[in-house]
Amino acid sequence: PFVVENVPGAGGILAAKRVAGSAPDGYTVMINDSGALAINITMSPDATYKLADFTPITALATVPTAFVVIPSVPANTLAEFVALAKSQPGKMSFGSAGAGSIHHLTMEIFAERTGIKLLHVPYRGGTALVNGLLTGEIQSGWSGLPNVVPHIAAGKLRALCVSVLKREPSLPDVPTCDEAGIKGFDVADMLGLQGPAGMSPAVVARLQSAIAK
Repeated sequence: PFVVENVPGAGGILAAKRVAGSAPDGYTVMINDSGALAINITMSPDATYKLADFTPITALATVPTAFVVIPSVPANTLAEFVALAKSQPGKMSFGSAGAGSIHHLTMEIFAERTGIKLLHVPYRGGTALVNGLLTGEIQSGWSGLPNVVPHIAAGKLRALCVSVLKREPSLPDVPTCDEAGIKGFDVADMLGLQGPAGMSPAVVARLQSAIAK
């Protein structure tokens, strides 16, 4: 059995620090993502750990995002949005779950690839980002699918593309960015299971086998 303890704070940094400092006996492991183990290590001075401080156990999931706009934005396709943004550089807004979040960096990559410039409005988390969209505080943003699929279905948000190379079953009519003209665009958060550095191969293999089953 596993006891699950949510350790919020600093985009996963607090949880990562705790696990990095734990005994490598296989009894303390964490589910963490690209934010804690790639983005924060690169960008945040608070992330005093490094990848070598962990034992990778197994990958778990890839989490794509969808690019959504509010209904008042007069763009029904990605190409129309890019043209609209280019016509008023720096004036249209997008939200993220925080500076340096996967939502923020996905937009920066997208903006660089398309040559547009938008106004960044950082929020404290993905739920606050979606609330900002629904209240019209911002005009666009990249969001994890569970947070926006119901609002897309209800017509409260319009999805223009998804961030990976295959269409998402929950949004079958929404093209990928690649299909919509941004060739090779493939950005997603990745979730995995990690333990402290120094775990024995036998313990890692046992955890891998149990999780796979």
